[in-house]
Amino acid sequence: MAEEVASRGEAVPPAGEQVHLPGPSYLPVFIAFGLTIALAGVLISWLVFGAGMLIVLVATVRWVRDARQEMAELPLEH
Repeated sequence: MAEEVASRGEAVPPAGEQVHLPGPSYLPVFIAFGLTIALAGVLISWLVFGAGMLIVLVATVRWVRDARQEMAELPLEH
């Protein structure tokens, strides 16, 4: 069908819109690491638990901030 449209001299529309994939990030690894420390801290000490939760909190805030910044850079037609 695209050949028929092209043979009549009309412009062929693009196949589809571009797919946006986020860039690679190390932050999910830090969240998993912090959760592991926090879960071990439940058995060991509240200080270890607090340290793990602090890692999780900081990594989550950075991940959300990066995602929001990346979303703001997308074209308006998305």
